[in-house]
Amino acid sequence: MTEETNWRGRTLLFGALLGALAGLGAAYVLVRRAEERGEPPQLGAGEGVRLGMGVLGLLRLISGFGDEQ
Repeated sequence: MTEETNWRGRTLLFGALLGALAGLGAAYVLVRRAEERGEPPQLGAGEGVRLGMGVLGLLRLISGFGDEQ
């Protein structure tokens, strides 16, 4: 395995693990809030759009990290 392939694989694995942990944390918060209210979680279309825009904004922020010098 070349050095270039090695860092790419590690970066992808780290990103996948970080994303899975973030998703798990978000689901845990959602479940806790639903349990406190005593009703199942409900995400409407507007909330889904806001969530999607937030994720896109986060990805845009992350993609710009390497550009600053």
